[in-house]
Parts: sequence; structure tokens; C-alpha cells
Amino acid sequence: MLLLSFGAASAQNFPTDPAAKLLPNNLGDYRAAGPVESIEKELMDDESEVEPFGITSWARRTYVSKEGRRYSALLITTTSDSGAYSLLTDARRGVQRDSGGAQTSSAKVGTADFSYWDGMHNDVSFFKGKVFAALRDDGASRDMTGLIHFGRALAGTLDRGEGDIPVLVKHLPDWQNVQHRALYAVTQGGLNSVFAGEPALDAVKFEAGTEVVIGDYNSSYLVIVEFNTPQLATDNDQRIRAKLQELRSQGQAIPTAYRRVGNYSVFVFHAPSEVAANQLIDQVKYEQMVQWLGENPYRYERALREFTQTTLGVFVNVVKGSGLALVSCLAVGGLIGGLMFVRRRAQQREAEAYSDAGAMLRLNLDELTPEVDPRDY
Repeated sequence: MLLLSFGAASAQNFPTDPAAKLLPNNLGDYRAAGPVESIEKELMDDESEVEPFGITSWARRTYVSKEGRRYSALLITTTSDSGAYSLLTDARRGVQRDSGGAQTSSAKVGTADFSYWDGMHNDVSFFKGKVFAALRDDGASRDMTGLIHFGRALAGTLDRGEGDIPVLVKHLPDWQNVQHRALYAVTQGGLNSVFAGEPALDAVKFEAGTEVVIGDYNSSYLVIVEFNTPQLATDNDQRIRAKLQELRSQGQAIPTAYRRVGNYSVFVFHAPSEVAANQLIDQVKYEQMVQWLGENPYRYERALREFTQTTLGVFVNVVKGSGLALVSCLAVGGLIGGLMFVRRRAQQREAEAYSDAGAMLRLNLDELTPEVDPRDY
């Protein structure tokens, strides 16, 4: 959390480029209230703060709105989008831990974000592309609107990068709800700082872009480690299983369950039972993506399959539409016919007399009808 501190800083030892370039003199309706500041050399030399996230530069600047409100902006650039997202999840964890479980909410700033009131100021943190930003207002009002507008103005000037959170997060079970409590790591140091005290994770080796997501499931923790190649996944799986066997023989704590899923190594810690842990792992699906460096040899088969699927889809939709139209017509016709039948029956019951003569004179040739004197009427 030292990185997110807005305390005084004066030394110009850490390189501010490219972070400083992202804090111009004028930012829409906001003007800079001073020069770009850098972070103290002590923080720069602390590798435990820099290495876990792949930080390349950071800078801070204060802006003033037309209404006179002051907003501080701390920008940190990283080597990847995942590194910036990792910073965001770590900052959120620090806020919830240090403030006794403070409630955070989304301000819809950047690619992903969170906002909260720290008792003195409004705070908004977000990431977009390779940039993590922590914003704070002057504390003059509990209203978050002004800070959100400032955050959106700043986010609008940043490169969007991949424009989404890391795909690995979406492989968590029920990720839409869990992502607000998820933690992300892109280095061994980042994993250790987030999930310390679990010797089974010491067997995981971060090579060639290995990344980790940790999901909180009501005191159970699901850890998914993604490796970029099957070989890396196999090597790590062998080390992890050997480490688990070693820990088991020594009587030390081990994960409730562990399993390899595709190129993922999946752990569950502190689950109520092994059955519950395995049920959680069962929901993790590895989705393999293949990219051809040259011409795809299966291009014709793929096009034919897509054409067949599209044609079949159109045919099914036409049949469904026709059937629905037929059923609707029959239903409407039956309803109207039924109403007309009921109405005609009601009219017949209300009629005083009925004659089959059709309003014509009927001759009593068979003398079956009794004689009636018209004067009786």
C-alpha cells in the first residue's frame, strides 16, 4: 500500500516517463496545479514493491476543476495489462484489509475499477491498458460525482490495451460475482505476497508469462495457475505433485484438493471437505486456443462447417417461425369462432318463437296445426 500512499514526496530519482507524459498540463476542463512529482528513492529501491507487478514508472500530479475542487492522480505504468490489473486487485485487497472490510463499489471508470470513502476523502482506483491509476479528491464533499468525472476524463486519454480484464479471471466459477474479490498475480513475488504461508505454491515456477488468479469462495480459496505451453504445465505439475507428497510425508498442511486441468494447475485451500473442493475444481474449464503461424490447412473444413451451421440455424429458425405463426393463427381463429358461436347460441335462446317457414305463408295442408282465430291476438 506504500505505492498508493498520497504522502509527501520530493526526490526525483525514479524515472517518471512514460507515466509523466500521461499527466499533461491540461486535462479537459481540469488544469494542473503544479509540476509532476515522482516517488521517493526509498520506494524505488524497494524491489518487494516493484517486482511483483512489473512496474516501469510512476508519477503524481494535482489538478483543479473549474469549481475549484482539487484532485490528485497517481499513475503507475507496468509491463503488461495483467500487471496493471494485478495492481488494482492488490490495492482493493489492501483497502479492505486495512479499513476492516470497507465496502467498495464500481464507479465505471477505465477497464475495471473500485471506489470507496476512506473517512476523509473519496477514492477511485482503476486500470486501463498498462496503466494503474489511484485518484483522490480534496475531501470537501462526500459526493463522488466530481471525482468520477475527473477519473473518466483521465481514463479517456489512456490507451485501452486489450480492453478487458485478463481472460483467466473469467475461468473462475461464477466469475461475474467473484471477480470483485479476486486477486491476480503475474510474478512469484506477487503470488507470495498475496497467498503467503502455503508451501505447496513454492513448487510453482513463473516462466514465459505464467499468471495466477485467486478466487474467494466463502473462506475457500481457488487458485488457478496458467502456463503458456503444455510442457511448462507438465513440468510444474510434476514438481507440484512431488512437493505435495513431501509435505504429506512430513505432516505439513497441504491444499484440500489439487488437479491439473489442461494447462492449468488448480488448487483449493481451506475448503470444508475434499468433496466440496473437487466440485469447485470441476467447474474450471480449460479453453485451448490454436493460432496458425502460416495458412490454416483446415480452412476449407472450417468454412464448410460454419456454412452448414449457419444454414441449419436459418432452417431451424424458419421452421420455428412458421410453426409459431400457424399456432398463433389457429389460436386467434379458434377464439374468434368460439366467441361467434357463443353469441349466436345466446341470440337463439332469447328468441320468442321459431319458424321454418322463413317468413313465408305456410299452408296447413296436413291439418296438423290447430286452427287459430286471429281475433284472439
